[in-house]
Amino acid sequence: MRTSIRVFFSFFLASLALCAQAQVLPAGYEHEARIRVGGFGSMFQTDYAGNGIAQLVPQPTFGVGAYIDIRADRWLTIESEGRWNRFNEYVAYTTPIGEDTYLIGPKVPIKTFGRATPYGKFLVGFGSGTFINGHSTVLAYGGGLDYHLSRRFTLRAFDFEYQQWLLQPHLYPFGGSVGIAYKIF
Repeated sequence: MRTSIRVFFSFFLASLALCAQAQVLPAGYEHEARIRVGGFGSMFQTDYAGNGIAQLVPQPTFGVGAYIDIRADRWLTIESEGRWNRFNEYVAYTTPIGEDTYLIGPKVPIKTFGRATPYGKFLVGFGSGTFINGHSTVLAYGGGLDYHLSRRFTLRAFDFEYQQWLLQPHLYPFGGSVGIAYKIF
């Protein structure tokens, strides 16, 4: 009886050691700090049609942008982005309606599925446009999916944002982006 208990505990401890060894390498790579820089194209539905009225326009605007992701640990990434939506602008009373935003905030990965990582984000910053003097505070809520093509390149498969512009009238534009990033560190 004692021999079978010893054999059982030996196998039990050996299996625990094998399981622990299997997780050491991936966990060590998962938590490394990194910096990615990227660019994207976006399509946004502006929420201003001119004449001081907040309403959806009949056509979306297109734009380009750039972003930087700085990952401190596995659960927190700081994202900073600039977006310039100036193509296919809606013209209201001879004024084209374009929007620019400059935002920064936390981006939290949800779970990694192979090479795909869905995430959520909350960004704060300011926005300007051809329809306002100066700038407005902007809150952006969003999420998306990053797909790791290689150790250096990551495809931003989609990124959705719902923005809240804090001015009168309150504006709520929304849209999506697709882009690619390069890991520099």
